[in-house]
Amino acid sequence: MSEKKAEMSQAMKEKLAPKNFIKNPIKGTKFTIMVSSAKGGVGKSTFAVNLAFALKQLGKKVGLLDADIYGPSLPKLIGENKKPENKDGKYIVPIDSHGVQCMSMGFLVEETTPMIWRGPMVISAIKTLTERVLWNELDVIVIDMPPGTGDTQLTFAQDIKVDGAIIISTPQDIALLDVKRGIQMFDKTKINIFGLVDNMSFFKADDGKNYNIFGEGGVEKTAKEFNKDFLGKIPLHQDLRISADKGEPLTLSNPDHEISLIFKEIADKILKKLN
Repeated sequence: MSEKKAEMSQAMKEKLAPKNFIKNPIKGTKFTIMVSSAKGGVGKSTFAVNLAFALKQLGKKVGLLDADIYGPSLPKLIGENKKPENKDGKYIVPIDSHGVQCMSMGFLVEETTPMIWRGPMVISAIKTLTERVLWNELDVIVIDMPPGTGDTQLTFAQDIKVDGAIIISTPQDIALLDVKRGIQMFDKTKINIFGLVDNMSFFKADDGKNYNIFGEGGVEKTAKEFNKDFLGKIPLHQDLRISADKGEPLTLSNPDHEISLIFKEIADKILKKLN
């Protein structure tokens, strides 16, 4: 083989070789947890908010980052709509909500403003939220990811040191198809999956019976299929919906509620995985 062909061959090998990305922790944080769902509408954001306050009640200093640029919901879920403070014209001070440090694109734009952005602008926004927010010595930051497997997920996978991901799903088959794609995405990008949560698992009626509105057992079965931990079931409960609409997370407003206790159990499982 000629010297020129050898050089071309080596260049091609380098181009095709897997890239090793330098992943940096989010400044001011110790551990980073991603809350993900491959499909929208499964209660991921409500879960992320209640998990954050459950972690705080377990004695941790917690941050909550809404990484859903197109559909930020954190301001509504915690009942905050004020603009964050700007420091030195470069950095952003997170909003304090009952001791949890919070940041969302929803704090920076008007509530009804549509984010009609292409991928590069989304990536730029993610870098702003992860590099220019002054998180203050957090034990753990909870990232509420957008649904799917797009630009935001890839940016975190390539650039951010993530300690683990939690995948939220309802037990219906159509949601589980996307969950399987999400599991494979995290495995391929070498992000540890802490486990799966079966959300809206069942509805407990006034007659005392449990009704499996969206099916039964699918999330736990999927966890076993992919050798992942199953973190628990959260039933469909009106109080959880009401608290979200009021901007008062249930784990904050009613920490002894049966649903809040489930969140605490899951939070405790996550902390054991971090330690």
